[in-house]
Amino acid sequence: MDYILRPLYIQQIEPFVDKPVIKVLTGMRRVGKSTLLSIIKDEVLRDIPDQNKIYLNFESAELFDITTAAALLAYLRSLLHTVRGKCYFFFDEIQTVHGWERVINGLSVDVSCDIYITGSNSTLLSGDIATLLSGRYITVEIYPFTFKEFMEIFQSRQLSKERLFESFIKVGGMPFLRYFNLEEAPCFKYLTDVYNTVLMKDVLQYNHIRDVDSFHRVLSFVLENIGHTFSANSIKNYFKNEQRLLSVDTILNYLTYCCTAFIIKKVPRYDTSGKKLLKVDEKYYVTDHGFRQARGFSNTKDIERTLENIVYIELSSRGYQVEIGKVQDREIDFIARKDQYISYYQVAYMLPDEQTREREFGVYKLIADNFPKYVLSMDRFDFSRNGIIHKNIIDFLLEKEH
Repeated sequence: MDYILRPLYIQQIEPFVDKPVIKVLTGMRRVGKSTLLSIIKDEVLRDIPDQNKIYLNFESAELFDITTAAALLAYLRSLLHTVRGKCYFFFDEIQTVHGWERVINGLSVDVSCDIYITGSNSTLLSGDIATLLSGRYITVEIYPFTFKEFMEIFQSRQLSKERLFESFIKVGGMPFLRYFNLEEAPCFKYLTDVYNTVLMKDVLQYNHIRDVDSFHRVLSFVLENIGHTFSANSIKNYFKNEQRLLSVDTILNYLTYCCTAFIIKKVPRYDTSGKKLLKVDEKYYVTDHGFRQARGFSNTKDIERTLENIVYIELSSRGYQVEIGKVQDREIDFIARKDQYISYYQVAYMLPDEQTREREFGVYKLIADNFPKYVLSMDRFDFSRNGIIHKNIIDFLLEKEH
């Protein structure tokens, strides 16, 4: 199979291979969950005999008749009859089978096996999994391609990394874009169709939203204002000025639905002084910034916030828990945590003068710990100072993660 290996996710999954937990790959539609399932089967578990690996894609016509738990169980028993030793199950889009969770629980109890699952967000949402799989699972969220993966896709074009980054800023990293050869019109047509499909199947239909127009307006507000601090109440007041009445609860519900379907990401604010998360004025970013351009908002015009979005998704793809930092009356763009490791990031477009550089570097004077502190920008000149590391954003995105 022709695919891009995705080591960021393989590294997160490998510690749980052959462990008695169900591996659930989540994420927005069309970000490559099914492909990653094949990578796990073919690459991570390459030493396992093929006869011990059972791969079922429930979108295949061969499995259209398997729609109930009983039918699935009967089909699996016919396959298990010839398996000797431990079995490895790969269930792709299993949500089409009614009662699938009972089969999975039964297999994990009765059969020596290792189980991997993907599914559409409308039924494999993070809030549902805890009930369906009784806590015996781990989830790995899959994101669109990072810029490093984007470079790998289009390396045959022999374009400079700067030229490819210009395209990445506009079209984003949805894996299927590899087939459009960086042509913007088909890219944006595809992105618009995926965006509408995700909204229709995973948000509007799943949550039975009737006021579709108001919902679209709320989501458009968020897309336009990525990286800005705002509250549901500020959105309410915005629409009130436009003679539209929406309650705070309705707005919060809409935002929650979109986060649960992985369209947007809510990033909490962390008070570094009080060592606590703040429950007001979070920031939102979009899972793939190409959607924003496809919906009519210019990523190049809003370049600084688009770069923030790219860095946030990059850090999340690397497995970090990411927060906005509040330190006294100042803000740090991102605090990234993994295990006991912490790093800080300020993101800017350019650092053209000393006043700008002081603003970006100066906030770190208020942080007393010795964890790494970064300023990322598009500048090629190295402005590192006082132990604070300055990096070019492109170089940061292409570096090997430590």
